[in-house]
Amino acid sequence: MKPIHSISLLVFTSVVAYCQTPAHSEFEVASVRSAPINVSGQEKVALGVHIDGSHVRIASFSLRDLIVRAYGVKAAQVTGPDWIASERYDVNATLPTGSTGDDIPVMLQTLLTDRFKLKIHRDKKEFPVYALIIGKSPLKLTEDALDPETAESKGAVNAAVSGSAAGVSVNLGRGAYYTFADNQFEAKKMSVNQLCLQLERYVDRPIINMTELKGTYDITLKLTPEDYQAMLIRVAVNSGVVLPPQVLQYMEGSSISSLFDAVQQAGLKLDPRKAPLDLIVVDQAQKSPTDN
Repeated sequence: MKPIHSISLLVFTSVVAYCQTPAHSEFEVASVRSAPINVSGQEKVALGVHIDGSHVRIASFSLRDLIVRAYGVKAAQVTGPDWIASERYDVNATLPTGSTGDDIPVMLQTLLTDRFKLKIHRDKKEFPVYALIIGKSPLKLTEDALDPETAESKGAVNAAVSGSAAGVSVNLGRGAYYTFADNQFEAKKMSVNQLCLQLERYVDRPIINMTELKGTYDITLKLTPEDYQAMLIRVAVNSGVVLPPQVLQYMEGSSISSLFDAVQQAGLKLDPRKAPLDLIVVDQAQKSPTDN
């Protein structure tokens, strides 16, 4: 088994938290408002990050989600009060002139400190993870290049998510997307890093890309109806949908073995391991953000 010595987890184009003198440390203007919470599990849930020119819109994110994007970690690496994963917020902000996407994580850190009075400390913890590696059978990914960049798409990010009891759809732009519906996970024009990031929302631990594959690919993972339902419940919970205890018990009792089989049939393998990951510990935060 190949050990995992170090892991770099990126959400935006880089983890600017390590830059001592970022070009811009705060948004020009920003509003943060509470977003409605879906408690039925039946209505459509929509969330996502949209960057168009100087305008940034973040729809229906939990405080944990915002911390994930501000500090370049995964959701499992953020710990704190239960409400940081359930309360949802909408953020609308304007980038200052001359700023780039590289500045956004630091701007989010400033926003969280100002509006939520967020205080954190860093730690390190060994986590159970799945390492995505090349399997023994021939690789069956179909390489599929991203659509050409246009003047309209240049500099824009539109990671829009919509979902309901019928399934989930995520548009990543330039023809890249995935759907989780009809007992299968289907991805188009997706990098393996993106595949890991999206697929881990449906499982019980982070997924780390150790394949060294550099392209964008099409892949379809067929699931049993039982595993599909369990994974749909898990992504709903991770998105902040409040579900009754009996539904959660169904998720906890599932092995999702068909997902592992489908990944193996594609020439890959999800290998259970442990790896040390950075931990963000929330020491203090306000549930109601300060006035805009």
